[in-house]
Amino acid sequence: MIKRAIIIVLDGFGVGELPDANIYGDEGSNTLKGIYKRCKPNIPNMKNMGLYNIDEIGIDEKEESPIGAFGKLAEKSVGKNSPVGHWEIAGHITNPGFTTYSNAFPQEMIQEFIEKTGVKGVLCNEVGSGTEILKRFGEEHIKAGYPIIYTSADSVFQIAAHEDVIPVEELYKMCKIARQMLNKPAYNVGTVIARPFIGTTSENFTRTYNRKDFESDTFGKTMLDVISENGKKVISIGKIEDLFSLRGITNNYHTEGNVDGIEKTIQEIKKDSEGLIFTNLVDTDMLYGHRNDVEGYSKALEYFDSKLPEIMKNMKSTDMLIITADHGNDPTTPSTDHSREYIPVLIYGKEIKENVNIGIRATYADISATVLDILELEKLENGESFKEEILK
Repeated sequence: MIKRAIIIVLDGFGVGELPDANIYGDEGSNTLKGIYKRCKPNIPNMKNMGLYNIDEIGIDEKEESPIGAFGKLAEKSVGKNSPVGHWEIAGHITNPGFTTYSNAFPQEMIQEFIEKTGVKGVLCNEVGSGTEILKRFGEEHIKAGYPIIYTSADSVFQIAAHEDVIPVEELYKMCKIARQMLNKPAYNVGTVIARPFIGTTSENFTRTYNRKDFESDTFGKTMLDVISENGKKVISIGKIEDLFSLRGITNNYHTEGNVDGIEKTIQEIKKDSEGLIFTNLVDTDMLYGHRNDVEGYSKALEYFDSKLPEIMKNMKSTDMLIITADHGNDPTTPSTDHSREYIPVLIYGKEIKENVNIGIRATYADISATVLDILELEKLENGESFKEEILK
């Protein structure tokens, strides 16, 4: 009997464009295939779980007898970012979506931000890549002390500041004020992101792991709520705590990158607990996808794959491992934004059948439906369980 689910989200690890990708400008995106064609990453353990056996994956390197169940899931939510992706995995579908600002933020929003935070001014207010914006505005920010405000294709209000100019805690306070302000239906912004950075010139500015996301709390009931309400543990590792505003979480661990996140996940697996371990590994998205760093992305996949034997070795006989993603972020396309893609799902455990293809699923919420079904807990309204297909 399975008593604990371990869900590891490889942030931005899509496996092919969704039918509505054209609406988002993401035609042709396929994060995994693009990386495979350029770098052919050495990921034997995920391959052995059935990664390349997923339907219409576009990679002709099938595993003869995968050790797990495998498939891919479509996104029903409106959007293509981490919050709506994780919420859908957990059982909440976002529709209608949040407002995006393709021509930067309106002046009245910026003015209200200035008035409520007490800053003397802001820099930038553009749509663009964070690394490029730091190169253009970072030095001016150090001189003037004004926060850098920018957005992207997602519904995000990002505030960048040098840690020596605006201390991290002060930046977080600024973000909390913005979060409250941007909850207005007239603004309807999904995420406020604190983007601290360090460095001395435009050539060496580097964003730090003190990043923090401040999400809208408009998402409905999720599997985290159900599991914790039934007296079981919900352990979040990485930015899961921010994405769910700590709701439904019993223990949370901040991480500084994938290496730290993987180690903390292994330590939690070694412990005795029932319920859910929910991990986000952010580097594939933050460090490599958004920077179109194909080689870096490939190496991050290889490192994660190299740790899978240790993860599996420490799993209890009553554990179930699910490896998935929250959206795409194809580093081989000109775009530096997220991409509207299917996500993979790989399932492994002593109680999980081998070599089972669960096909192409209609929603990410099939993951939460399955987890709650297996744990014999309350069913949410979204998603269809694949429990009967995968359990021995």
